[in-house]
Amino acid sequence: MGKTIKQNKFNTLSESLESENISHMWDGRPIAYEQTLSLTFNDGTKHGHYVSVYRDEKGLYERPIHYSRN
Repeated sequence: MGKTIKQNKFNTLSESLESENISHMWDGRPIAYEQTLSLTFNDGTKHGHYVSVYRDEKGLYERPIHYSRN
């Protein structure tokens, strides 16, 4: 059985966010090299949706971590 391997590193922040279909949740802040930025997106629920993205020393963005806080 073939398994699909997900890409985990991306050249742009946009590509990273689109990999999880959450680009609409990002507030536009840039991410510096070797920095993690996290935010809570107000999705209309009581506690929102947590999003976190890391940019490595080469400038590549990792697949974002995200989940509902409810």
